[in-house]
Amino acid sequence: MSEDNAPFYITTAISYPNGRPHIGHAYEAIATDVMARFQRARGRDVRLVTGTDEHGLKMFQTARDQGRATIDLADEMSGYFREMYAKLNISYDVFTRTSDAAHHAASQALWKAMEANGDLYLDRYEGWYSVRDEAFYDESELTDGEGGVRLSPQGTPVEWTVEESWFFRLSNYQDRLLALYKEQPDFIRPESRRNEVLRFVEGGLKDLSVSRTSFDWGVPVPGSPGHVMYVWVDALTTYLSGLGYPDPDSDFGKFWPANIHMIGKDIVRFHTVYWPAFLMSANLPLPKQVFGHGFLLNRGEKMSKSLGNVVDPMVLADQFGVDALRYYLLREVSFGQDGSYSAEAIVRTANADLANSFGNLAQRSLSMIFKNLDGVLSNDWSPTDDDISLIADILDMARVRLPREFEQLAFSVGIEDWIRAVFACNQYVDTQAPWALRKTDPERMRAVLMTLFQAVRTLAIAIRPVVPAAADKLLDQMGIAEDTRDFAALADMGWFEKLVASGFAVGQPVPIFPRLELPEGEEEGEA
Repeated sequence: MSEDNAPFYITTAISYPNGRPHIGHAYEAIATDVMARFQRARGRDVRLVTGTDEHGLKMFQTARDQGRATIDLADEMSGYFREMYAKLNISYDVFTRTSDAAHHAASQALWKAMEANGDLYLDRYEGWYSVRDEAFYDESELTDGEGGVRLSPQGTPVEWTVEESWFFRLSNYQDRLLALYKEQPDFIRPESRRNEVLRFVEGGLKDLSVSRTSFDWGVPVPGSPGHVMYVWVDALTTYLSGLGYPDPDSDFGKFWPANIHMIGKDIVRFHTVYWPAFLMSANLPLPKQVFGHGFLLNRGEKMSKSLGNVVDPMVLADQFGVDALRYYLLREVSFGQDGSYSAEAIVRTANADLANSFGNLAQRSLSMIFKNLDGVLSNDWSPTDDDISLIADILDMARVRLPREFEQLAFSVGIEDWIRAVFACNQYVDTQAPWALRKTDPERMRAVLMTLFQAVRTLAIAIRPVVPAAADKLLDQMGIAEDTRDFAALADMGWFEKLVASGFAVGQPVPIFPRLELPEGEEEGEA
């Protein structure tokens, strides 16, 4: 089976739901969804797995402080993530909760596999632990904060922890991990993340504490009463349990290993050091790539509750529309790097690209066909070199250039090529002036409008993974069947002839991208 039609498995990070989802969660979910939709449009059988990582001390303490059962907090918070995914049109296949019984079974199966390999032993843990990060840190990684508080590399407070613990022999995997990074340089992307991990592993690995006894909110360690698994052991296992591991007849047998784990840059170490070591220990194939994307900054500032600049993605979706938000985040942020956003920047980009450029192109093209040709499509016209050149360029963008960039997760580069193709179509309209041809050369007007119809259809299919609802609304108006909106359809050179033969007629078009207004109270400025 070639790579082009092999099954494709992609995951988001498994979100920690001790609070409502923020724009960072939305950004990651949207990017992952666009990749999944893109691969489906390429003809691949895709699984997108996401979910919530509900165990660990942080969830336990939050629920305790609220005077409620931890599972009640988990139920509520996990529900908010489901709501966000529904709102943002995230086409996930599986939403896994680490509190699910099937996930417990998968985590225990992985534990037993690592134990059978001789990589787990019981000892006593003494060291620095960050409750907020659910992570252990070495003394050399810490800095001093105000009031003598010790801080992790993420700036979170750490506390000295002493308890009996199971340990994983991470130190045994240093050489194998370094060999992995060397032999598969794309295992960690972008390169800046790879370099950080390389330096960390080259500095030496210590065995990892992988169980806790100070609380019981977690997956029980098999055969070791009183111990629950370190939250990252069972959180990472979600990528397996979401496919039905350890059942070989489940999706796990077809889709593992993952093609891409899409995660934030702050959890790269867990996914590129601990996770591959666990999988090596369990004799399971490794994921092909871990991509650590950057942070979203609000007007250039990192979001925090203390600054009061944390934005609810549900509010943004209501204010600007889901597709406009999806488009902005992938168009304006170079994926892998930190990016900035603001209300005015979203409005500016959505109006310039979607409403004024593509939306206007589609609206006036279909309107002229409706008004001047009674909506009738025709094959009875002779294309000029200008027509042929435009269609060839649009098709090359949609079939070659944009897919090449999306395959590499270079979404902004692919979208830039798409908007250049939109600009070329608008330039073609202005140059050909079909409204003038209506009086002077109606046959030439017909040729121009048929060329535009074909171009708009190709543009809509190309950008559909990014703005699925709007693209489908447009393609519905163009009579394009739901099963002919993928990349295979772009290779069908007879599609237009078939549509004409079907007798389809263009009706009065409905705009797909309304112009946005800046919400009241927002000041005009730069993002």
